[in-house]
Amino acid sequence: MGSACDPPQVTLRSRLQHQRARIHQQINKEMLMRTGAENLFRATTNHKVRETVALELSIVNSNLQLLKEELEELNSNVGVYQTESEAVNVPMIPLGLKETKELDFSLPLKDFICRHYGEEASQYEAEIKELNELRQAMRTPSRNEAGLELLIEYYNQLYFLEQRFFHPGNMLAVQFHWYDSLTGVPSSQRALAFEKGSVLFNVGALYTQIGTRQNRSSAQGIANAIDAFQCAAGAFSYLKENFSNAPSLDMSGASLGMLVRLMLAQVQECVFERVLLLVLEDGDFPSHLQVAQEAARQVSDMYWLAVQTMQQAPVKDYVPFSWATLAQVKNEHFRALSHYYAGLALCSYAREFPDMPRQLPDGEHVCICRPLESTEWGDGLGERMLQQLHSSKPSGPPLGMVLRDPEERRKAHLRRAVIRHEEAMRIHGLCRVLRKMDILQEVLASVHKRSLSAYSQIDREDDFCQTAEAPDIHRQPLTFPSPTPDFSKVRVTDLFQRLGPLSVFSARNQWCPQRRIRLVRSDSGLGLTLRGDSPVLVAGVVPGGSASEAGLCEGDYIVAVNGADCKWAKHVEVVQALKACSDGGVELGIVTMLSPKTLKQVRRSVFLSPCGIDESAVHLRNPTPSKGGSPTSLLTWTRKKGGAGGGVSKRLSSAFSLSFGAPRDAEAL
Repeated sequence: MGSACDPPQVTLRSRLQHQRARIHQQINKEMLMRTGAENLFRATTNHKVRETVALELSIVNSNLQLLKEELEELNSNVGVYQTESEAVNVPMIPLGLKETKELDFSLPLKDFICRHYGEEASQYEAEIKELNELRQAMRTPSRNEAGLELLIEYYNQLYFLEQRFFHPGNMLAVQFHWYDSLTGVPSSQRALAFEKGSVLFNVGALYTQIGTRQNRSSAQGIANAIDAFQCAAGAFSYLKENFSNAPSLDMSGASLGMLVRLMLAQVQECVFERVLLLVLEDGDFPSHLQVAQEAARQVSDMYWLAVQTMQQAPVKDYVPFSWATLAQVKNEHFRALSHYYAGLALCSYAREFPDMPRQLPDGEHVCICRPLESTEWGDGLGERMLQQLHSSKPSGPPLGMVLRDPEERRKAHLRRAVIRHEEAMRIHGLCRVLRKMDILQEVLASVHKRSLSAYSQIDREDDFCQTAEAPDIHRQPLTFPSPTPDFSKVRVTDLFQRLGPLSVFSARNQWCPQRRIRLVRSDSGLGLTLRGDSPVLVAGVVPGGSASEAGLCEGDYIVAVNGADCKWAKHVEVVQALKACSDGGVELGIVTMLSPKTLKQVRRSVFLSPCGIDESAVHLRNPTPSKGGSPTSLLTWTRKKGGAGGGVSKRLSSAFSLSFGAPRDAEAL
């Protein structure tokens, strides 16, 4: 666990998180002051007091605005998360983790164990300490696979915690405090769904940081970045589809939709960089066309969709300005690259087939040194590939003439590339945060200089003809899946498994306090039939037998034999223990599940009687075990209907199901 988390004030990222936590605390203080001032302003009728309060409100609002601007600048500090390699790549947009306050489960869990399970809470101090340490460690996960496993381990452990201690009618007295990742506004709820959603949000945020730090100058680094950004998109998409009514803005449906689009755009950008690596090794006509299509309406359009989402309410009110600006810069940047590589493809075609017919200024044609029919290009393959490059049939001369004399079309594409690069540089200059990013400015200046140089080589001073408009480039249709987070890769064990099997000993079930009875074997035996295991169920009681006289009923569970806990014991083990009893008999620990009807009677009896109720009377009124109702949805912030318990419920449910054997497995004693 120690290697999976970063201690505060050790790494640059940890120091950044510490600064954000400090700003979150200040924002929380200012918001409390504003709430108090607003209440006083509404309550008082004194004119002077209202003037004083109004002045204080203006000061508090001004302080809040300054703090939010400072937090936005920290959220825009993408340089901390970037790769440390010397390669010059366009920076990616990472997402900071949500901050949370320290939380001590000790008192709430001990109280719940005593009150609900009727056991001595001091016996579970080791489990409670381990849970506290796990939550403390997941607050600062390391930026690697170990950090992801730490977050997923805690997320999976929350499934068991929810079953053991959380139920709408029987909630654990604990508050979960989390700060909004984008605005810094604190939120607090008792619902465990809020804790689970915040942890899942941090899983996606950590994937963005891992993808950002990859060295994208190599094929392996690009592949790692693609996987990380895809997993981030999958985590945000899973959160959006399975949780609703989030109390913080960063986990609202609009924000998560924006993050999914942004992550998929960065996935496509990495795919373009991978294709570009292959072109650098090859560099022929089809490869340049592929790069033009990959860079055009795939990368550029993906960022355009992200920009449109960022500019819609309410996302536009709190998304960092540098994010929206950088997405706009990338939209123009990659649109310019698409036209640059389209012009480069026409140039490479002319180099590869120099003996194709070319139109001369005086209307004559050069000789053909080789027949077009002898090559695949002579069969019209080049024209078909060029046709697929454009979103619609371009106006002007036929594509065959364009390939024979590509200079005019090449000039049009390069001219449009230069214009797009200049627009990207103009937008870049509008953001103070982006102007501080030297690597981004270096990339934009470099590609602009390259396009301008290529355009200058074919732009003749004596050419007074108007340059034709370059047609739009059609994107290559590619889809990338957003995989759901794989929670099963981190297997966890229920920390509180000593409480008993989850199918019986959970927060949704109620039972009578454990009672002890002594069975003495008679001539006819013990007078009961057992079935199932973990825990063993009393399937039947012989009327007038030893078990019936001792107070055993059908549906009771045996949880202890002679003081030894047997909640997890197998059927055979309990049967052997009962058969081995001495003449003095055997002492059994028995619990009886309460049905909803019986539970209402018990609560009514407790309310009416100051001296409590008779436990033996309760269990006699409940001869059959309760199946337990399905858990209802949380009232404030819950998973959507049909969602699974964090992915681990399906995987782990069979381990906790009460397995009743066939009738032949029941054994009479």
